[in-house]
Amino acid sequence: MATNSYGSLCDDFYIDMYVNTELDLPTERDTILTFFDRVQRQFPTMGRFSRRDNGEYCLEEDPVSGQYRWVSLEVDRVGSGAVNPASIEEVGQQNKLILDLMPYMLGVTALDIDSLDLTFAMDFDCAGNHDEVISEALFGSSAFGWLMDWPQTRPIVFSPAMVISLAEDDHTQARVSIESKTSIYEPGEKEPNRDEAITLSLTVRQYPRANERFDPTASFERQCQVVEELMSERILRYFVQPLTEVIAQRRSS
Repeated sequence: MATNSYGSLCDDFYIDMYVNTELDLPTERDTILTFFDRVQRQFPTMGRFSRRDNGEYCLEEDPVSGQYRWVSLEVDRVGSGAVNPASIEEVGQQNKLILDLMPYMLGVTALDIDSLDLTFAMDFDCAGNHDEVISEALFGSSAFGWLMDWPQTRPIVFSPAMVISLAEDDHTQARVSIESKTSIYEPGEKEPNRDEAITLSLTVRQYPRANERFDPTASFERQCQVVEELMSERILRYFVQPLTEVIAQRRSS
């Protein structure tokens, strides 16, 4: 999919790739700066470099516009992605560059890779109780929905997640999660007014197989295909559509 049609279905759309490593990544100043300098030469608009409190290093475009690329180095994982990208293809090119640079500039070889994650995530702006929206949209006729039919009940903690295997040997897995931003409050407290987003995310994780050498670029391309197939055949119809319908109903009421 060359254009980002997913962005038209939500308020914000994200693509994240993480390479999880067995060993800690290098921390030498020259190695870190040389790596990010190489990335910036490929993407000159990525000019914001920072070290965060948790020790993570990040290079990103100016996030003010709400549309930007980013690359990060943590203790044991390399991250790359984009927020509200113009196309899926351009994020893929960025992520492949990171995969190409890792062996030569960070010393991350196939032997060092624990797993490779690719995530498509969507934010849906939603005022009010997110837990109630998620419950109504996705669990109305389920066992959880019938639990809500009990007198004077309403959900106050509801952020469901599920991991499924996509291969017989469990080396390819998918995780679907819906995150509520409504916080728990103590009895007697006034429920806080919130105007934040419900986050729906789909992550496909690939673990290397012991009997073959792991090719991160080839794996990334396969994972892109799997993510988009799951999005088009399952996520959009059974998760996105119900969520947007309930949110729209609540806005109009």
